[in-house]
Amino acid sequence: MEAMKRTIDCGCLRKADAGRTVILNGWVHRKRDHGGIFFINMRDRYGITQVTVDTTVGGQAGLADICAELRNEFCIAVEGTVRSRPGDMVNPAMTTGEVEVLASKITILNRCEVLPFQIDEETTANEELRLKYRYLDLRSAAMQNRIRLRSEVTFAVREWMTANGFYEIETPTFIRSTPEGARDYLVPSRLYPGKFYALPQSPQLYKQLLMVSGFDKYFQIARCYRDEDARGDRQPEFTQIDIEMSFVSRDDILAMTEGMLVHVFKKTIGIDLPPHFRRLTHEEAMERYGSDKPDLRFDMPLQNFAPYVEAGGFQAFKDALAQGETERQTAAAKGVTIAGGGVKALVVKGKADYSRKQIEELESHAKIYKARGMAWMKVTENAGLEGGVAKFFTENAAQIISGLGATPGDLILIVADSRRNVANTALGAVRSKLGKDLNLCDTSRFEFVWIVDFPLFEFNEEENRWEAAHHLFSWPQEQYHATLESDPGAVKGDLYDLVLNGYELASGSIRIHDPVLQQRIFSIAGFDPAEAEKRFGFLTGAFKFGAPPHGGIAPGLDRLVMLMAGQTSIKEVITFPKNSFAEGLMDDSPGEIDQKQLDELRITIRKEK
Repeated sequence: MEAMKRTIDCGCLRKADAGRTVILNGWVHRKRDHGGIFFINMRDRYGITQVTVDTTVGGQAGLADICAELRNEFCIAVEGTVRSRPGDMVNPAMTTGEVEVLASKITILNRCEVLPFQIDEETTANEELRLKYRYLDLRSAAMQNRIRLRSEVTFAVREWMTANGFYEIETPTFIRSTPEGARDYLVPSRLYPGKFYALPQSPQLYKQLLMVSGFDKYFQIARCYRDEDARGDRQPEFTQIDIEMSFVSRDDILAMTEGMLVHVFKKTIGIDLPPHFRRLTHEEAMERYGSDKPDLRFDMPLQNFAPYVEAGGFQAFKDALAQGETERQTAAAKGVTIAGGGVKALVVKGKADYSRKQIEELESHAKIYKARGMAWMKVTENAGLEGGVAKFFTENAAQIISGLGATPGDLILIVADSRRNVANTALGAVRSKLGKDLNLCDTSRFEFVWIVDFPLFEFNEEENRWEAAHHLFSWPQEQYHATLESDPGAVKGDLYDLVLNGYELASGSIRIHDPVLQQRIFSIAGFDPAEAEKRFGFLTGAFKFGAPPHGGIAPGLDRLVMLMAGQTSIKEVITFPKNSFAEGLMDDSPGEIDQKQLDELRITIRKEK
């Protein structure tokens, strides 16, 4: 190999290199035989260079057999002379398109069997095949570019964080299990039979302990693990940019995150982001967009239809508001704050031509989110209403059209429910679907928004108790400290999410550093003091030794790179992902363990009946 080791890569050669003798190493990307004249597109991760062999010429006749044998993805070494292509043969689509290498020697480093799918710019193979042969899929130009982007984003994060005084500190991978949220992945201990480590769902507790330790600016490119049922685009192992800071407020952390992302986008893809991102309260986001992760690349806000209900004759709307008010008053008597009923409308501009079938498809989508149904009306050319429930609103049609900002040719969709959050969420899901169906989401735009002022608690009706809406360590805003126990439903936390193009990109909060306040939160959430001590005692115990005020955030690296690369699945930016059922199709994981290993761990496998 030493004699044929590359002297240059396949993406470097230009017209100025004409006359140079070079050695290239790489793979056969394409081969064309023009009657004894072979054109071989040779590829490595840097690019493609055309290699030319003319076996009709005496000096190259000896390469005929090798060229005839070559197939796509043979790994080869080529020695030859760089020469300029004739003007009519220049390929402007290739960075090396002005030159070619006239081969004098070709060595086959390794042959390739018949490929399971063609390796091209972007493969069309199905996901199962791509994951089974991921090492081949990763050779494609598209995957190479996405993994390169991931590397550059990671470097840019480290560059900015280090320049701004943060230490990169690793936290343990084997930790004590503290079950909350998703299930832990457990690791049995051979030395302590019957005991287990857990893989961290996040470094949450440890980064807080680092603040107690005096490291006031921490970050880590952290691997995280969650044993979740198959759902959407989640992976059992993922990566987040984990950040924690001491002596800060919410605004400090938001400004820091904005600064980092401005640097990352400019450095890696040349995009100038605004220095500060838009902010919405959680309540504003839900009322206006029906989601706490709204896509702001298009408008189409949810609007309040309740003011038009009383003058209309549609009883279902009136019943939803009346029942909602009854439920609100009943909950208030128990010290629980809820919003009551809601009737929300969505104006779809220029879509009065939607068929009944198309509207029913949207209604079916709303029902997935617990809506009982979805009403509709169309705005006529003479500024009236027709179709659907229009006959119930003839008396106040002009008021409705004006109030909603509708115009002739628009479609109005309406969802009502005794629970306002259901009306918002269901119609918000319809809004999101329309954004995709109508191609309203400009893929070249990056629309960030901070969602702030989340509720700290949510009421679990099945278990008849309050529980943390995010996690148990978030700081309740100061104005609610006196009424924590008496009105948990009204409490807002110093919580914040960063949303990008309809995806939750990061989540964080100011943390509780006061052990007394932490115990109050545990009590409201129904944690027995002994159980809280067992699970979290090593953290709350540390708070008794001068813990500083602190807070943090954790942008998801996989999702960030996915969005920057214009993809919709994080599998496209992870080298060796699992499928949707947490299976590794390439290495056939998870796999069975032999009896000897099980015996060492004192583990017995219980067979399913």
